[in-house]
This record gives sequence, C-alpha cells and structure tokens, in this order.
Amino acid sequence: MRNRMRLALLTGATALVGVAAVAVLARTDDPTVQAAPAQPTAPADLPDQSFMPVVDEATFDKVFTKLSNEKAGAMQRQRTLLQTRYDLADRRVDGVTMSRDKPVQGGVRVKLPAGVTWQQLAGMTPSEIKRRNLWPQGFLPLPHPKQAEGGMVFPAFHIREIQRQEGEDLTRFDVDFDLPDHLLPEFPPPMFLTTRPDLGDVTRGQLVTNANFYQLFNGILNPKQLDGLRLLLTRFPQQQFNMSADRRTAKASIGVSCFDCHVNGHTNAGTHLVGDIRPQQFRRRIDTPTLRGVNQQRLFGSQRALKTVEDFTEFEQRAAYFDGDPVIAQKKGINILDRGGQVHPMAEFQELLDFPPAPKLDVLSRLDHTRATPQEIRGEALFFGKAKCAECHPSPIYSDNLMHDLKSERFYTPTNINDRFTAAGGPVKTFPLRGIKDSPPYLHDDRLLTLDDTVEYFNLILGTKLTEPEKKDLLAFLYTL
Repeated sequence: MRNRMRLALLTGATALVGVAAVAVLARTDDPTVQAAPAQPTAPADLPDQSFMPVVDEATFDKVFTKLSNEKAGAMQRQRTLLQTRYDLADRRVDGVTMSRDKPVQGGVRVKLPAGVTWQQLAGMTPSEIKRRNLWPQGFLPLPHPKQAEGGMVFPAFHIREIQRQEGEDLTRFDVDFDLPDHLLPEFPPPMFLTTRPDLGDVTRGQLVTNANFYQLFNGILNPKQLDGLRLLLTRFPQQQFNMSADRRTAKASIGVSCFDCHVNGHTNAGTHLVGDIRPQQFRRRIDTPTLRGVNQQRLFGSQRALKTVEDFTEFEQRAAYFDGDPVIAQKKGINILDRGGQVHPMAEFQELLDFPPAPKLDVLSRLDHTRATPQEIRGEALFFGKAKCAECHPSPIYSDNLMHDLKSERFYTPTNINDRFTAAGGPVKTFPLRGIKDSPPYLHDDRLLTLDDTVEYFNLILGTKLTEPEKKDLLAFLYTL
C-alpha cells in the first residue's frame, strides 16, 4: 500500500480518496501479530501536481448535480468582475462595420480608478502607478469564466447554430461564455481565399460545417484541400467534450472541431486555457485568434512559438485538447493525426485563408492617400512614428512574426482574481493587425474589449503619451486595415 500511494503522489495518476478504508485490522490480543501500519494520508501542504487525476472521484450524476447547482453562482461571480472592470454597453462607432456589416464597438470600456484621468496616468512612471495602485483593473489579466475548471467555452450563438445544423449540443452544465454578444466578432464571419479572391465570401453567409462544406466548396478546392477542410470540421474528443463520465456536457459528446473555435477560418472569440502552464491558477485565458493570413505567419500559439501551421494543427489535437496531459488524452479518446495524410491537408486549407479586403490599402498594404481621409493619414503617420505601433506591427500583414514581453507587471502587484493569479505574463506572439476590426476582443486573453481600450493600454505600456486627438487619429487608421 505504501509503495502504491507513493506512486500516486508522484504521478498524480490516482486520486487520494478513501485511503484509510483499505486498512487491514489485526488481532491485538495476539503478541505474534502486529497491528497494520497507519495508512499514509496526503499532507495538508501537498504541492500542485503536473498530472490530473485519472480515476473518477465521483459518479457522473453526482458531478452533474453539484456543478449544475454551482453554475449560476460561478457565472454571477464572473459577471460581477466584468461589470466592475468594464462598461459593457452596446456603443457603436458611427460608420464603421466589420466585413459583413456588424457594427464595431467603440469607446474606452476599461474603468479608471477614482480621481485619475488617462492623461494623468500616461504622465506617471510604472513604479508610481504600481505604488499608488492605479493600474486599471481591466488591464489586468482576465480570468477564464471558470478558472479553476477551464476548458473550451463557446458563445451561445455558436452553440445554437451547431445544434441546428448537426444536432450536437456544446452547452456545458458548469459554465457559460461570459462576454456579451455585441462585443464579439460577427457570426458567421465571411471567409476569403487567396486562390479565389474573385468569389468574395465563399461561405455565402453560412456557418461552414460538415453538413454543408461539400456543397459550398466542391469545384473551388482541390481534393486534398477539400479533405483538409473536412477534417477541420470533424469532431474529436476533448477534455470537457467527450464520451467518458469525466465530461462537462449533459449527454456524452462526440467532441469538438477545430472550426468550433476558428469559425469559418476566423474566430467566434470562444475561450479556453493554455495547456502548457502549471499550476492551474497560473494558466492563461486564450482568445481564439483568427486563422486569416496564416500563410504569411511564422509563429503559432500565443506563447508556444510553434514554427509551422502543421505543428500547430498537430499540437492542438495531441495536447491543447487535453490540457497538455497525455494520460487524460488516452482516457478520453485522443485522435492521433497522421502527419502526411491528415495534418498536411488540414494545413494546406488553412494556408488559403486570406485577410478581408481593405479598399484603402495599396499593393504594399500601406494607406492609399488618394482614398484616405486627412484623419486616417495622420493616424498612419502616428502608427509608424510616435505611437511606436510599427515597431512590432510592420506592413504588409502588420506583424513582425516575433514574440515580445510587454512586462506589464511593472504596473501592478500580482494578486489572485477569481482563481487567476496575475503573475508576470512573459513573451507573447505579435498578432497581425490586418482586418483587426473584425476580431474583438483584443490581446491574447480578451482583456481589451475595443480598439479604444487597446490604444490606451499601449499608450501606457510603451510610454508614448499620445494626446486625445492623436488617439482618435490612430483609431481611424486602424479601422482601414
């Protein structure tokens, strides 16, 4: 028993449940028989484990009942955090829409500490902001809607459409998506192909699924690309969506597909936690990035720095789907993709996904001054000059294909917020800004709800001290991308 328990503590492969119940009782009236040794128990200060428990600690019915009953409280806790941090109103930018006409949300949504303005904050040093505890709460890392559990969570509009088309229910009984629909990308988003720009939106306004992809793309894609798209739309088991008792759906689930997050090759802002960090409270929320323009990118994953889209595709199935735990993956049904027969076709299709049209950009993806307004031209000058945006976001895709550490911890004291510990962030991939107005919310963990928030954030991070008119000019340029 001791050896077995030591192994469990070292590997985390079994739960420390009911240990004392297996003790063997000995006759105490016989001097030749010694009492069984006391059973080991988990120390109170047991360190965090790299592995997750494999053996179910309770029946599915008990887990379902417990977590279902806790759901309303968990979501209220997250809503309270969001309302404390942000202005969540539906406030649209006049005359600015996404590629399929959904209004772009405007205005700074992050709430300032009492008694201070953005201009005053910009005049302070990072150490002064930290000492006076003036870093806006909305600029701190945003926790997952249920940080202690994590896992993929999808917006309600996506869940409804998948259920209508495919009959699969992606509703979790323990948590819902947390951000309001008007602050998310348009749904379904258009899809543009580098090989057929003449077609415009090849989805014809539909959400692409296994139910309609052949009808939509037969005759447009070659057979290898068509099969790659099929695989990107095919459901495979995942940590919370699977057929085991350790799942977070009421009914056993086929799983999720790549395009449940990267909808139509873009994004629905579905969220998750990174799988490559331990312990749980240090794991970072993930904003699903668009796949548009991946053919011109050289790093994949917000912090993992995977070098090819093939690596990214294979990594997602092998690791990210199961929180980076191969033991759990084996239990729940890992799908091992064949590199040549499956990964390559999936990657080949992804590399066809193009950025949306930008009528005011020229052939070098710089602003065409014959079409631009004076405000947009001033914004471009700021972008490549005083605002320092182009240091990391040069044209043509407005990314340097590198990773940078913003060192935002200069501005605040690390703390625990809804089970998320706000430690130093580390290096983060530079995401492309082409088509950026189509991809709210912003930063790698959704903490910035609008581009206005993003301008204020980087004005402090980079110390650029932009004036209010300059911020508006810069926004006007960003909308042209």
